[in-house]
Amino acid sequence: MELPAPLRQGVDSLLEKVPLPALKQAARTLSERYRAELRDGRLHMGEDMAVKAYLATRLPATYAAVRASLDALIEARPDFRPASLLDVGAGPGTMLWATTDAWPELERAVLVEASAAVRKVGQALAEGAITARADWIAGDATIDLDGIMPADLVSAAYVLDEIVPLSLPRLIDRLWRLTADTLLIVEPGTPAGWQRILAARRQLIAVGAHVSAPCPHAAPCPLAPPDWCHFARRVARSRLHRLVKEAEVPWEDEKFIYLAASRQPAPAHSARVIAPPKGGSGKVVLKLCQPDGSAGERLFSKRDGELFKAARRADWGDTLD
Repeated sequence: MELPAPLRQGVDSLLEKVPLPALKQAARTLSERYRAELRDGRLHMGEDMAVKAYLATRLPATYAAVRASLDALIEARPDFRPASLLDVGAGPGTMLWATTDAWPELERAVLVEASAAVRKVGQALAEGAITARADWIAGDATIDLDGIMPADLVSAAYVLDEIVPLSLPRLIDRLWRLTADTLLIVEPGTPAGWQRILAARRQLIAVGAHVSAPCPHAAPCPLAPPDWCHFARRVARSRLHRLVKEAEVPWEDEKFIYLAASRQPAPAHSARVIAPPKGGSGKVVLKLCQPDGSAGERLFSKRDGELFKAARRADWGDTLD
């Protein structure tokens, strides 16, 4: 899944004259902070060079994860047509770009971002390219949401991992109160990211939210550590990305986990593929999370007819009727 052409061109323009050694060092520092999930009071992208390192090495992957999460929401709720977006911890506007790609009719967006350096870049990238009215607000996700109006779609992508755990329940409560229809949370596809999603899921179900995706049920998650629920999207690396990361492989797999919780129930739920399919001659094995709250592997063979054909086409993260 590639970046929209105007976004890719804007990023290329911003990075055109950045010295490669400086970009490499900034990318290493940024990667170390993300991997360690540091919460030391400093913003991961508080400085201009860190923002540029993010654009070069992380934006394509996070965009792919966010866009895939929106696709799952669209499949679960084909009637959902958001006119407004509230994105908390907006970064350079990743969710704004993905949402306008999914719903070009989006009318307005409010983007809350603490880093002035990121806001400046996000505004520059969106100017003249995004038709929705976009208002950028300087604010911390945990303390600066007062006075903001509810929106049809409220989102927090790759944000919870930067929040002190004790503050998460209050943040989830605030986000849900601001949600007119659907709240979308996207997190890194790590065991820790999954646990944060599970905690948010429990909290939201307890106050009456309907899980639209990825879960086909509202029962407790059937997976148990060391297993965990996550998905992946393969992203092509640009030449600059390979140079900055000193990577030989021309692609990377972005692992992520997400939760779409809505005030309206989804019309129906289908089983979801929660692991890479395992194929063979005339057969395929899918690990499925089922609408009845169970999860496990299921073998499909040619004797299953049309269902086998559907199973053979299914990929990790897809639904299967």
